[in-house]
Amino acid sequence: MRVLGIETSCDETGVAVYDTDAGLLAHALYSQIALHAEYGGVVPELASRDHVRKLLPLVRQTLADAGMIVDDIDGVAYTAGPGLVGALLVGAGVARALAWALDKPAVAVHHMEGHLLAPLMEGDPGSRPQPPFVALLVSGGHTQLVGVEAIGRYRLLGETLDDAAGEAFDKTAKMMGLPYPGGPQLAALAGQGRAGLHKFPRPMTNRPGLDFSFSGLKTQVLLAWRDSDQSEQTRADIARAFEEAVVDTLSIKCERALDEAGCETLVVAGGVGANRRLRAKLEQIAERRGGRVCFPRPEFCTDNGAMIAFAGALRLQAGQHEGASVMVTPRWDMATLPAV
Repeated sequence: MRVLGIETSCDETGVAVYDTDAGLLAHALYSQIALHAEYGGVVPELASRDHVRKLLPLVRQTLADAGMIVDDIDGVAYTAGPGLVGALLVGAGVARALAWALDKPAVAVHHMEGHLLAPLMEGDPGSRPQPPFVALLVSGGHTQLVGVEAIGRYRLLGETLDDAAGEAFDKTAKMMGLPYPGGPQLAALAGQGRAGLHKFPRPMTNRPGLDFSFSGLKTQVLLAWRDSDQSEQTRADIARAFEEAVVDTLSIKCERALDEAGCETLVVAGGVGANRRLRAKLEQIAERRGGRVCFPRPEFCTDNGAMIAFAGALRLQAGQHEGASVMVTPRWDMATLPAV
């Protein structure tokens, strides 16, 4: 089955074709970073309009890269939530129209399930992680620990009570004068920082439970920055201390989640999952415990069409599909998804 995947949940337009026999055939991504940079954040109306401009050309490009024409598609998958309602409607409208015109099935995909399944998309099928496992989802406004009993059977173990890890990166970077989007730049700057010059708390690790909170950490960084000489080296030193605090917090909670779930397989996905310090820390933990940790390749940590095509293919193969209505769910609990 060859599935066209469409991702338009926020500020990136992603399209891909996934073949259930041959794997990923082609994918393309357009980022709106330049569009939103002058505003210091995503402007929903501008994001929606840009998806309208870019989506169909990307579909044509991706099909051409896969050596296919539109009639070769066996099904269409699209992100139906969570996300910005206008942006979601663009992708859903195009997907439903294509499916109707081709008389093919279409399936709505949960954006976070797409991220969760991304590490299972590539590689030797025999080496891919199989449920049950624990998933750390650190994408955009989401930081969650999820117990995965089977594809489509998810149990929320813990989540952020305020800022997500990615939001904390972006907001901290903005506080220290880094341009939008600041999170990746802050992580790069942390590599130039000196260890041990600043010490920030590891939020909520001194109490039981698997929830997260990063707003207080962000405040501690702000105070340290305001009271410093604000030199470039100091900026790098604070960035390193902040990154270490976030990485340690995520790692401590992941270990607790593995203990609670009684398993030794951890899957990590989402934009922060590309962070090198986090990857190294979690790999050390997995090695010490005799388990394994699995990541998608970095380009599939951020939003992309490939993860939507893959997740959609699994559900279409299971006989799941949508009606003719164009519907999206900007707020969508992943625990409500049907099993595959």
